[in-house]
Parts: sequence; structure tokens; C-alpha cells
Amino acid sequence: MLSIYFFSVVLKERFLNPHKSRGVCQCLLLRAPLLSGLVLCSSGSAGSCIINADSSHGSQHSDKTGSFFGRLRHFIDVIDPTTLFVSEKQLKDSLKLLDDFKNGIVPPGVSDDKLWEAQKIKQAIIHPDTGEKIFMPFRMSGYVPFGTPIVIGLLLPNQTVLSTVIWQWLNQSHNACVNYANRNATKPTPTSKFLQGYVGAVTSAVSIAVGLNVLIEKAHRLNPATRMIIQRLVPFPAVASANICNVGLMRHCELSEGIDVLDSNGNVVGSSKIAAKHAIMETAFTRVVLPMPIFVLPPIIMSYLERMRFLQKNRRLLLPIHSVVCLVTFGLSLPVAISLFPQMSQIEVSRLEPEIAMATDCKVVTYNKGL
Repeated sequence: MLSIYFFSVVLKERFLNPHKSRGVCQCLLLRAPLLSGLVLCSSGSAGSCIINADSSHGSQHSDKTGSFFGRLRHFIDVIDPTTLFVSEKQLKDSLKLLDDFKNGIVPPGVSDDKLWEAQKIKQAIIHPDTGEKIFMPFRMSGYVPFGTPIVIGLLLPNQTVLSTVIWQWLNQSHNACVNYANRNATKPTPTSKFLQGYVGAVTSAVSIAVGLNVLIEKAHRLNPATRMIIQRLVPFPAVASANICNVGLMRHCELSEGIDVLDSNGNVVGSSKIAAKHAIMETAFTRVVLPMPIFVLPPIIMSYLERMRFLQKNRRLLLPIHSVVCLVTFGLSLPVAISLFPQMSQIEVSRLEPEIAMATDCKVVTYNKGL
């Protein structure tokens, strides 16, 4: 019920009132092969974007990257697991190349592809607010490789109360760290607040999952096959509801402190609690959409495959097939979910606190939603 209510609130806020909040591009806007026609603009904690000096071309690219499919292409790069194998030297070289380009220095022999690759590496590894490396398991590029084993465990049939508690604890622990590592970090978060959010998120997930399992066990009227399918679907409402709590609790400091909003030049206008509310709602919405295919499709697919005569004779193949199904659905659903909203979003100043409106002449300001 919590996830359904939250779903409706965000749908109304973002999709029934689309003119109230817009997104901006965070990625490279390059016009190959004319490197000399490029200018770089810095946007503070919002990160940097390379934009073509040709305004009409820049406009075309903004339209593309402002669309869902433009963001999808961008986030496929961000979550590319091959970036997990980037060496420290490669990272330093990429950052140096981008810094040189920012200062108007283009080393000889550097192609557009090289610049794109450098920006891809930076976006996958470096936090846009802090400029620091994100710990590998908690990067978006590490979400699928490190999260898939947990998803497989959550979807195993015939779960006991103890196994449910363990897998939900592992899942929400990983989610909490991912949410924290990819938060808006324009304001510091005390360790005590992190621990409070972590305990709350894990407790909510375990409570919901165990409660649903107990209800199913008491449903004696259900035949065994139906009961098994429902048991396999239990993780979705548990995880979706817990994910909302997880994002809210892990980032609740943003609601009390506010997050930085930036003008068109990338300068900090002030801190806004209203912008923080929008950022957290949008992020939590993606965490409801994300587990839908992950926790709904594999149980349905596996319930069908398990009836096949070949797999009934080769039961040892069930776990590998189950693992592949989970990996594929996770890998497909992650970029789709995080592409629903741009990481760098805009909101009208008139919707924010009066002091924000008094501090700038801009009609819209930008904020980092987080991932």
C-alpha cells in the first residue's frame, strides 16, 4: 500500500504537471569531428558539460538528452560494469584530459571518442558533488554485479523466516550504501544520521517480508502451487516499500538541511528544502520501479520453466538458469528506472522558498537529484 500511494503521488507531481519541473543534460555534447568548435562550461557541483559552440547544434543535443531515450543512452554508459575495471592510472589520465580540455588545451592526437571515454569513466566513478571516488560496490556500475547474488537469494523458493531475514537484511544494506554513496552531497551527513536511516530501512524491509510470509503460511485454502508463486512474489512489495523508506531515511538530512540549488552560471543560490523533497521523491520513485521486473518476471518465468520435462530431469540446472534470468532482468531494469528523471533537474524559482527567489533573477534553478 505504501508503494502504491507513493507511486500515485509522484505520478501526479511529475507527469500530470510536466511544465513545473524540467531536466538538463549532464553528459558530453560533442559535435564530431570539430574539436575546435567546442567550448566547455563549468556548473559547479552539478558537474561539467561540454557543449558545442554552434547553438543550433547544442539545442538539438539538449533536446535529445532531455528525453527519456537520451537519458537512457547516458545512463547505460554510467552503469557500464566495464568501468569497474578502470585502473587508477586510467582514471587519473581521464581526469587530466578533461581538465586540460576545460582549460582550452587539446593534446595532439586526442579524438572525440577519447574525450567521450574520459567523461564516461569520470561519471561512472567520481561523485559529482564531492569529486571523490565512489566505493566500487556502491557505484551504479556495480549495482547489478554486486546486487544480483542478493536478488537470486531473495527469489529462492521455500524461504524460511531466518533466510528471509538474512536476504532482506543484505539487500537493504546494499541499497542503503548505494543510496548514501549516490546522494546529493552538497551538505554533510553525520554518521549518526546514516546509522539511523540504515536501521530504519532494514527494520522496515524485514518486518514487511516476514509479515507477508506469515500471512501466506496461514492461507490454508491456497493450493501448494499457488502458494509457492505468491511466496516468490512476496519480495516485491517488501522491497518496494522498504526502498521508499530506505531512500527517505538515508537522505532525510537533506529534508532538514536543504540542498544547494544553482543558477544558470552554476553558482550556488542557496539551500532549498523544497528542492530536497523533489529530489528524494524522484529517487524513491525509481526505487519502486526498479524491483518491478526484477521481482515479478523471474518468479513467473521460473514457474513456467520448472514444468518443462527437460528441467524436471535436470534439476541442477534450475539455479544457473534462475541466476541468468535475474541477471538479465536486473541489467535491463536498472537503466530504465534511473532514466525516468534526469540526475540534474530544474525547478521554477517561484515554487521554492521566498529567500531563494530573492537571491536570484533566474526563473529556474538546477539541483542534483542524486541516483
